[in-house]
Amino acid sequence: MKADIHPTYQESNISCACGSVLKSRSTVKDIRVEICAVCHPFFTGLQKIVDTEGRVERFRKKYTKK
Repeated sequence: MKADIHPTYQESNISCACGSVLKSRSTVKDIRVEICAVCHPFFTGLQKIVDTEGRVERFRKKYTKK
């Protein structure tokens, strides 16, 4: 391998918009993300179904056993 062509692999801080900070290793020093596993609705259990034009109700009505 050629010398001095690879980026340095260093410790980095991954910071989320919610304030959570994770330490990892990367070629980038600081990484900022909008959503992490701490605040994502799927992982927190706060996920809500957005019903547009009654689609959820039509689906449930169509596939419920009579």
